[in-house]
Amino acid sequence: MAYSYRFAILFVLLSATVSLSTAAVVEQKPRRSSIPLKGSVTLNLVWYGKFTPTQRSVVVDFIRSIGSPAVAKSPSVAAWWKTTEKYKQGVSNLVVGKQLLLENYPIGKSLKSPYLRALSSKLNGGGARSITVVLTAKDVYVEGFCMNRCGTHGSKASGAYVWVGNSETQCPGYCAWPFHQPIYGPQSPPLVAPNGDVGVDGMIINLATLLVNTVTNPSQEAVAACTGVFGSGAYPGYTGRVLVDKTSGASYNALGLAGRKYLLPAMWDPQTSTCKTLV
Repeated sequence: MAYSYRFAILFVLLSATVSLSTAAVVEQKPRRSSIPLKGSVTLNLVWYGKFTPTQRSVVVDFIRSIGSPAVAKSPSVAAWWKTTEKYKQGVSNLVVGKQLLLENYPIGKSLKSPYLRALSSKLNGGGARSITVVLTAKDVYVEGFCMNRCGTHGSKASGAYVWVGNSETQCPGYCAWPFHQPIYGPQSPPLVAPNGDVGVDGMIINLATLLVNTVTNPSQEAVAACTGVFGSGAYPGYTGRVLVDKTSGASYNALGLAGRKYLLPAMWDPQTSTCKTLV
């Protein structure tokens, strides 16, 4: 049985009177492995379709930033991730493992759900304490993408897997809010993406959510409880207070390696029973 939680633009529904959910979701499948994903966890990356070197570096730098205390200034990506330590599984440190580029679409541009697990099985470095992330390019159509999900995660023969799609051309208002106006609800001006790429910066938000819920107890829904919250004072339709780059006008709430800036979702703090934000 799969579990799903509201994501991306659930804030619209909170202020609406409709009873049926039209929000994007990140589909969650319970892991069957008895080994908790704690300690050093290897993160393998499968790039399906065409991603520029810059796009790949934005994602890799985000993952590297999770376990790096090298960023002296706050708020940092590492500080954001530290909240996961408050869950029962303890500390999880993500380490970038193998990467596989599949730029020629070997199984086509229209993928059924089972293909995602199959793609993740192409990289198994790290064994049971590993997560293989499949990232699909903006011209790849995945079953259910933009209709009822922006990504998914679950278990495989060895370790866990995560899939996230680039919604830039397919549904940025569904899977890349707040960097694009939402499909439904108040049409407030979108925020400027911190890395100048609506699709990839949207993928970071989805990837962050999925990684948190993969290493923590899925039933806790560590990020889902704080959907649409990115800063203090958030309410339905408003991200909350975030930082703004004086030069580019981009919005962010976390600093990473290589001078990167990211906008990351608030995480549920099980000790204080509140949505913990960085700003």
